[in-house]
Amino acid sequence: MFTAATLPVEAASVAAVPAQPAGAPASTSAPAPAPVPAPARARVRSFAHWAVEPTAVAVPLVRARVRAVLEGWCIAAEAVDVLLLAVSELAANVVRHAAAATGRMRVAVAFGGGWLRLEVADQGVRLPRLPHPAAEIAPDAESGRGLLIVQLLATEAGGQLSVVADEFGTSVRVCLPVAPTA
Repeated sequence: MFTAATLPVEAASVAAVPAQPAGAPASTSAPAPAPVPAPARARVRSFAHWAVEPTAVAVPLVRARVRAVLEGWCIAAEAVDVLLLAVSELAANVVRHAAAATGRMRVAVAFGGGWLRLEVADQGVRLPRLPHPAAEIAPDAESGRGLLIVQLLATEAGGQLSVVADEFGTSVRVCLPVAPTA
């Protein structure tokens, strides 16, 4: 299931300002009409989400879809890079650690209020262990760095990484402060 939506949060409507009050007598030396203010740009909250089978084939597919959505929202390249790395790592973690326990992987990205949020969720009950940035990882270890890298990049960009677990599964969220480039 692939769905993308753009939802208006607050639309500004500006009515045209009449040149003369209604019912006022016409004058031969009428003042210049008052300028009509330009409509304010509506604040928009955008949201896209996907639900896919947690397979290795789904990881680059979801990454490509997230890239397309972020480019459509005109997000700065630095934030796009962080989120693309994050979606790759988090989706790969679902495939590796939770695929047997879950039927679907859910990926969502939202933009609004100056924040960009990526969420990767599964129906598994196992909580991912958030690494401590000062923790030393064995140099010959073949895994165990993905969440740490995502956490450090999000923190460096002024954002955060969090884990939410409830009766429906586990979600890992990355939130970044961003502004559109256009």
